[in-house]
Amino acid sequence: MSTKLLVLVASTRPGRIGPAIAEWFVRAIASEPVTVDVADLAEIGLPLLDEPGHPSSGEYVHEHTRAWSRRVDAADAVVVITPEYNSGMPATLKNAFDVLYREWAWKPIGFVGYGNTSAGTRAVQMAKQVATSLRMVPVGATVALRLAESTRDGQVIPSADRDAAARGVLREVAKVARVTRPLRSRETPGPVDGVVLTVAESEDLPELLVLQRCCWVQEALANETLDLAPLRESLVELRASGSTWQQWCVRRDGRLIAAARARRAGTAWEIGRLMVAPDQAGQGIGSWLLAHVEAQAPEGTTHHRLHTGRRSTRNIELYERAGYTVAPADEMSVSLTRPRDSAPTQSRPGR
Repeated sequence: MSTKLLVLVASTRPGRIGPAIAEWFVRAIASEPVTVDVADLAEIGLPLLDEPGHPSSGEYVHEHTRAWSRRVDAADAVVVITPEYNSGMPATLKNAFDVLYREWAWKPIGFVGYGNTSAGTRAVQMAKQVATSLRMVPVGATVALRLAESTRDGQVIPSADRDAAARGVLREVAKVARVTRPLRSRETPGPVDGVVLTVAESEDLPELLVLQRCCWVQEALANETLDLAPLRESLVELRASGSTWQQWCVRRDGRLIAAARARRAGTAWEIGRLMVAPDQAGQGIGSWLLAHVEAQAPEGTTHHRLHTGRRSTRNIELYERAGYTVAPADEMSVSLTRPRDSAPTQSRPGR
């Protein structure tokens, strides 16, 4: 499985060389099985600790914090590209750490330090102390670049040894990321024993496809058609949907029993493929899952929206009791909406 690597460029100073070093690092590891997201703190522009709540609460009111949270949360591992300022790390890096809390936990972290006399090593040691306090796992492999020897004209001088050192950092964080993955699982306890909710991973998708087809049999019978997207969808298409949809899975004692997905569509928080295995229905699992997905709606959305079959009377009645308003969508389906800020009712669908 490809490691999702966040490469964090710490310096924000004008004339900085950090982006060029990040570009070199990404080129050096290009042959490795890794998906890279380069996060440049100068471009992101995080304010200095402007959230009213403590980061450990995970309750963020500003979209810039939420965006940073999503970006860090999506990573399996982190590599920081950092200079050394006055024998320490940049304040921008410390702030980027301090803005969040749980998102960093149990992720391996490696460093590419750069500077003059100490080649950034003192900045790296300081950053490791902070990372450890956040329950991150610093790896031993580190790249230390002495600028006078390693760069020319604002670029890293080509070197097989330096490229090998970069790959060494990547391989160590990838190895640790595989081992610590269970610790990073975002499990939310469910309404009944043995039920937990997590963000869907790629290895969940084959089982999710099977669950989807089982759940939509009732929909097909109610609407007298097999021409339904959840029944036609292939595994390849399901994987591709991850680029536009956020997906959540619910397991009970290890078995996948429910799932849902959502995405922003203009001002709507569009909820789709809400499903609960038929033998698990009626226990409040669907209601709990729907409430969780609704709570993930990003700032700027005004309402929740979903669709169901025009003849799926049981689903429609349940959604109406939950505060959703029904409107025709096409010949086969209806659209249901509810204002985002309206209070949900106690009756929620359990399908």
